[in-house]
This record gives sequence, structure tokens and C-alpha cells, in this order.
Amino acid sequence: MTKQKQSYEQALTRLEEIIALLENEKTPLEDAMNYYAEGVTLLKESNEKLAAAEQKIQAVNLGTEPDNQSK
Repeated sequence: MTKQKQSYEQALTRLEEIIALLENEKTPLEDAMNYYAEGVTLLKESNEKLAAAEQKIQAVNLGTEPDNQSK
């Protein structure tokens, strides 16, 4: 399992690695289960980061971003 939070890009890279491992027929079942659990965790974290980014973009577009200053 992942112990520390990764960037969105790092999580996607790791998810691609996990998919390759899961598709490999030689991966033992116990390992596959651990990879699957790690992948689910990474997917949830990535979805949360994506949702936060989408909210920030919407706030910026609406002019409600606290850091948004008029020029």
C-alpha cells in the first residue's frame, strides 16, 4: 500500500505499473490482491485530487477564487 500521498502524475504512473502487474499471468494471487488494493487506494486519491482541481478551476472562472485579484 502507499504510505505517503503522491502527486497526481506519480499516482497515474504507479497505476499503469499495477495494471501491467495484474495483467501478467505469472503474478501470484497474493501479490495481485495487494496490487489491486493499492490501485484502489491510488484511484480514490487521484479522483479526489481531480475533483479538487475541477472545483478550483470553476472558482477561478467564476471569480470566486480567494487569490483572484482584479487588475
